[in-house]
Amino acid sequence: MDSETTTHRTGGEETVLDLTRVAADFVAGRGDGLLQVFVPHATAGIAVIETGAGSDDDLLAALADLLPADDRWRHRHGSPGHGRSHVMPAVVPPHATVPVLDGRLALGTWQSICLVDLNVDNDERTVRWSFLAG
Repeated sequence: MDSETTTHRTGGEETVLDLTRVAADFVAGRGDGLLQVFVPHATAGIAVIETGAGSDDDLLAALADLLPADDRWRHRHGSPGHGRSHVMPAVVPPHATVPVLDGRLALGTWQSICLVDLNVDNDERTVRWSFLAG
């Protein structure tokens, strides 16, 4: 297995960051196998969704409805509602696996690999890319 990390700035607001180009570059020329994407953070996740047509904003809105940024959370350090960021990976997991065929991501037409980050207290994220040859 070949593995490396990249670092991404997510800024000071909730975000869905499209990492598909980074993923495609990582698997280019590798043949057939599996790409494992993992974010080693307790407050971020990886989603395979459509972007650019409003679905990324819809995801953030749905997470805001499901996990409100208020004071209900027992995990209370950081900005208001920070505890929800620690619950989010149970909804948007910190990993995804994508098939790779002939060195290309086997994603559907509208699918993108995205980092989902609700934690406005930490604006730098590490992503681990691992390729398992088939």
